[in-house]
Amino acid sequence: MQVPQTHETVTSAQWVEAARSARDAGGRLVALWGADDRDRSGCFVVLAAFALREGVRVARLAVQPGTPYPEIAGLFPAAARMQRAVRDLLGIEAAEARDTRPWLRHGGWRGDQFPLRRDFEPSAGAATPATDYRFVRVEGDGVHEIAVGPIHAGIIEPGHFRFSVVGEKVLRLEERLGYVHKGIERRFRDFTIAEGHRLASRVSGDSAVAFQWAYAQAAEAACGIEAPARARWLRALMLERERVANHLGDLGALGNDAAFAFALSQFMRLKEDWLRLGARAFGHRLAMDRIVAGGVEADLAGPDAAQMIAQCDSVEREVRELRAIFDESSSLQDRFITAGILTPAQAREFGVTGLAGRASGQAFDLRADLPCDPYGELAVRKVVHTAGDVATRVKVRFDELAESLRLIREIVGRLPAGPLRAALGEPATGAFGVGFVEGWRGETLVALEAGEAGSIRSCHAHDPSWQAWPALEHAVIGNIVPDFPLINKSFNLSYSGGDG
Repeated sequence: MQVPQTHETVTSAQWVEAARSARDAGGRLVALWGADDRDRSGCFVVLAAFALREGVRVARLAVQPGTPYPEIAGLFPAAARMQRAVRDLLGIEAAEARDTRPWLRHGGWRGDQFPLRRDFEPSAGAATPATDYRFVRVEGDGVHEIAVGPIHAGIIEPGHFRFSVVGEKVLRLEERLGYVHKGIERRFRDFTIAEGHRLASRVSGDSAVAFQWAYAQAAEAACGIEAPARARWLRALMLERERVANHLGDLGALGNDAAFAFALSQFMRLKEDWLRLGARAFGHRLAMDRIVAGGVEADLAGPDAAQMIAQCDSVEREVRELRAIFDESSSLQDRFITAGILTPAQAREFGVTGLAGRASGQAFDLRADLPCDPYGELAVRKVVHTAGDVATRVKVRFDELAESLRLIREIVGRLPAGPLRAALGEPATGAFGVGFVEGWRGETLVALEAGEAGSIRSCHAHDPSWQAWPALEHAVIGNIVPDFPLINKSFNLSYSGGDG
């Protein structure tokens, strides 16, 4: 079963009304992006995907060259950075936008070049040197700035954090990202629909399964097909295993950031064993290239299935013991409790989903709310808390880990027999489809439009970090600078997924 979705072309007034009605109905802006349609219609297009109770609604607005389109950041604040990215990549403006600074431009191409335009020539001329970025200044007695990054002391991806502080207290944090922009949206056009899953796997490595599945859903919706039952259940198995692997790694890293190195060694041991079994069963530690449009490339053999069940039992026992150690460590809880609070109101305002959203009272989980097969048969138990601090995000990870272990046992025990793939066929030129999956970090969306002869005309992949990065800026306010690494890790947002 595909995710329920509607696609409609709208006028400028309807564009704003679509956003307003989605907000008033309790919906969320999932993604906003643009495309160059001048070769067909003489216009650019800007698209927005909204998550509603009944499914995903995509609004498509034609934009004449040189004409701005209505901004919607006043209705959905998370749209501001997405609108800036559209400006950088296509050169079309949001009218009356409050923030017109570049987002993805770091001097990689000339100022008059726009990489998503179909006439863009990457080798044409020298790049324009990057200019100074206008960070917002905080004035006052005793206020000074601390610049962190974009190059860090560890092996994390680059991102710049500008703190305005008095002593060690954070008054403001402003982020600048985009340093690992890879041109993925443009690169998709070099693949056929049958090949695109390979690039989707690599949007953000820790969410390889979520992006593959969302891509497969989008391709299948465009082609009008459905993957076989066994393939759908195997996809869910891979997704839950991805969730467990990331929660194990994060729990260890969070302990380590609070000077509890014992947690890092124990959880990383569990994660490594988990990934090794995944590699034996599916041929890749991160299950890259295992989900394809029309089905899956890897099956689950009997011995591997038995070992997965046994590993779930073992991990559950050990995690239960480790959770007790976490809960009983006063020094650890002192660092976790009340640190980095994201209130339910803030989470709702920015549209934060996934584990960070559910730790702040946002009771959204696509596996339960808009379940694609087989989740409709699995009765996923949502994990929702409201305190919104580091301790609560840790609690959500522990609870979701336990639920995923339960789901894995059930999936393996009920795995239906049958084929692994369905014939993809060739979609009509212009056919459009959306994939929407509850990844371990949150709601992962892929929107795909078919070109001629099975080619990809456009494909947009959206990571939930887009919504959570600006929320992190608010969660840090009032905390001390040394707690920022811990707060940041408790969200564990993707640089690569957001930068595209």
